[in-house]
Formats: sequence, structure tokens, C-alpha cells
Amino acid sequence: MIDFSQNYFALFGLPQRYGFDPEQLDAAYRALQRVVHPDRYAAAGDAERRVALQSSARVNEAYRALKDPVGRAQYLLSLRGIDALAETNTALPAEFLQHELERREAVGDAQAARDADRLAALLREVRSDAAALETTLAERLDSEAWENARDAVRELRFLTKVADDIEAAIGEVEN
Repeated sequence: MIDFSQNYFALFGLPQRYGFDPEQLDAAYRALQRVVHPDRYAAAGDAERRVALQSSARVNEAYRALKDPVGRAQYLLSLRGIDALAETNTALPAEFLQHELERREAVGDAQAARDADRLAALLREVRSDAAALETTLAERLDSEAWENARDAVRELRFLTKVADDIEAAIGEVEN
């Protein structure tokens, strides 16, 4: 089975940093699931089946966290004792919020006009901004600028939500 004391990066044999080869994560995930998947232990005793189930759940949890850019950054910060999304400190820069408010208004206008092309363009903008922010976030995490990284995680989470909302709006307009 797996060593439950390992952090997610060690579990998959990855360097403990924001940037890594996603194909290596996918391959390590598949290899671990072949070992721990509960179906392999269907004929085993209760205790062994329970450990297999817990191991599989841990592998799935770790994979989801590391696959998602926001989740990966949050996890890296949590290893340093920093809760990036603590309820007590959710402030985002005023300039960022103003820009996102304007973007949300543009999304609302495009949605009301049923303009799928405009929504697609806005989605591309958000994804481009998120990709640039991921690069900044990686630099901050790799240079151990923890507080600045925490702020970037909040912004990236916000952009991810905006992208999700735009995708939903596109789906609504196209149906």
C-alpha cells in the first residue's frame, strides 16, 4: 500500500514545487492506482480492503490537488503553514477587482445579447490572464515568496471562477 505520511509530491515521486511535468503526474497516478485500487482487493480480508480503499482515496485526493493549478499552489502553501484562502484575509487588489468587475459586466452584456463569439473572446482573455498568473505564481512559490504567492493564489482562484462562469454562459447561449 502507500505511505500515508508522505506529502502529495513525494507520493507521486515529484519535486516539491509548483512546476513539474504533468505527464509524470499522470503516469505516477496510473501506476499507483494499479497497485491500490480497491477492486484488486475484492477477495482480501476486511482490514486489507479498508486500507486499499483509504489508499485509493488518498491517491485520488493527491492527484486532484496537484493536477489543479489553484489546488497545487494551495497545497504547497499549506506545507508551509499558510492557508491561502483563509476567511480572515480574503482581500484582493482594488485594481484587479475593478478589472474583473468590468469583465463580468462585459460577460453579462454578451450573455444578454446571446453573443457566443464575444463570450468566447472573453473566455480566451481570462484563460490568458490565468496562464500569465500561473507563471507569476510559479516564480513566487519557487523563490519562496510565500505571502506574494498567497495573493496570487486568490487571484487565480477568482479567474478560475470567472472562466467557469463564462463557460456556463456560453453553454446557455448555445442551447
